[in-house]
Amino acid sequence: MKQNLYPSFGLLLVDDEPSFLRSLSIALERSGGINHLHRCQDSREVMSILARENIGLVTLDLTMPHLSGEKLLSRIVEEHPEIGVIVISGLNQVETAVNCIKRGAYDYFVKTDEQDRLIEGIKRAIRLQELRRENQELRQRVLNDTLEHPEAFAPIVSGDKGMRAVFQYLESVAPSRQPILISGESGVGKELIARAAHELSGCQGPLVCVNVAGLDDNHFADTLFGHQRGAFTGAESARAGMIEQAADGTLFLDEIGDLSMASQVKLLRLLQEGEYYPLGSDRPKRMRARVLVATHQDLADKQAEGSFRKDLYYRLRTHQVQIPALRERKGDIALLLEHFLEEAAAELGKNKPTVPRELPVLLANYAFPGNVRELRAMVYDAVSQHRSRMLSMDAFKRAIDLGSDEPPAELHPDSSPFVAEAPLPRLHEVADLLVEEAMRRAEGNQTIAARLLGVSQPALSKRLKKRQG
Repeated sequence: MKQNLYPSFGLLLVDDEPSFLRSLSIALERSGGINHLHRCQDSREVMSILARENIGLVTLDLTMPHLSGEKLLSRIVEEHPEIGVIVISGLNQVETAVNCIKRGAYDYFVKTDEQDRLIEGIKRAIRLQELRRENQELRQRVLNDTLEHPEAFAPIVSGDKGMRAVFQYLESVAPSRQPILISGESGVGKELIARAAHELSGCQGPLVCVNVAGLDDNHFADTLFGHQRGAFTGAESARAGMIEQAADGTLFLDEIGDLSMASQVKLLRLLQEGEYYPLGSDRPKRMRARVLVATHQDLADKQAEGSFRKDLYYRLRTHQVQIPALRERKGDIALLLEHFLEEAAAELGKNKPTVPRELPVLLANYAFPGNVRELRAMVYDAVSQHRSRMLSMDAFKRAIDLGSDEPPAELHPDSSPFVAEAPLPRLHEVADLLVEEAMRRAEGNQTIAARLLGVSQPALSKRLKKRQG
C-alpha cells in the first residue's frame, strides 16, 4: 500500500552532520507526523535537488564545507522564491539571525535549543507554505473556472455557481492535513462534501463517519479513542477507536456543534498534539487521520455565547466551507428532481414517470426548509404512490402545505419597498403589483400563483379578468 506523505510537498533537510539529519528526521516523524523528507549532506547538491523534486521547505545549516548556508540561502531566495527556508545554526548570534531573516529566511534556530521549539517552528512554516499554495491554486481555479477532478463531485447533483466555487475551494485545500469545517443547514449534503474532500485528499485509508450529537464525554472518548481490556466495567476485550479505524484516511465528525465542553477539550488536545490515549492505557498513539467536522449550527455565535471553546473553533476553521441552502440555488431543483425520480423509480421497480410542466415551477417557489433531503423525501413519496404515466402533483402539494405551516417571516423595517419621501400607492395598486409578481414567479400558472398569494384559484382568476376588463 502506498504510504501517505505529509506534507504534500517535500521537506529538504540540509546539514553536513549525518547524526543531526537522522535525529531530526526521527523527531519530525514521531512528533509531527512529517514524513515527506529529503536529506542532503553535501551543500553542492541542494540546487539540483530543488530543480528535480517538489520541495516546499528547506532547513539549512549555516556552517558547511564547500558552499555555506548563507550563500545557499541567497541562491534559493533568488532562484526559488516560492520555497521557504529555515536556518539552523550552531552559533547563537543575534546579528547572524537578523541578517538571515533580512535575506528571506522564514525563521532562525540554534541547534542547542530545545528540539521541540525547532519542530514547532517547522510545523508553522509548513502551515504557511500550505496556505500560500492553497491560495495560489484557488486563485488559478477561480480565474480559469476549472475543476481538475470533477469525478470527485459526481455524486453531488448541482449546476450552481456557488456550489462550483465550493468544489474549487475543496480542490485547493485537499492536500492539506488541517481540519475542514463544513457548515450548512440540515439536509444540504454535508456528508457528500466530506466524501468528496476525502477522495480529493488521495488518502489510502477509509472515510470513517461519526455523529457526535448526543454522545456524553465517556462515550465520545471511547468511540474515538477506543479502550484497553479492563478499562471499565464490561470492557472484556480491547477495542480500536474510530481514530485508529480511520488510520491513513479521514475521520468525519458530524454535528460537532453539539459536543460537550469536556469532549471539546479532548478534541482540541487531539488536534494540537496529534496523539491520544485509549481508555485504560498510559501509552499514547499517533493520530494518522485527517479530521473533517460538520455542523448546522453557527459556531461563531456559540463560541461568542460561551457554549463552544474559542480555541477549538479557530483550530477547526483553518479551512471552512459553507454549503448554500437549496432555496439559494433554485436552479438545482429541476436537476435534483430528475435525479431523484430516476433513483426512486429504479429502487421501487417502476418506470420513470413523466413530470408535469407545472411541477418544477411549484417546487421553485417553495423554501425547502429541509433542503435536498426534503426534496428527496417528496420525490420518493410521490413515486411510491405513482400509478399512471403522468406523475401526480398531489403528494408534492401535501408536503408543501405541511412544510409551510410556519407563519411567514415579518418584513424587516429596513427592507420596506416604500420610499419614505414618496406618496403611498393606492391599495388596489399594491394588490395589482402583488398579483403580477405572483404570476411572474408562477410562470403564468394561476393555480400556483394563487397558492403563493394564499387565495383560491377562482378568486385570482376573477381578479385577473377584472383587470383585463
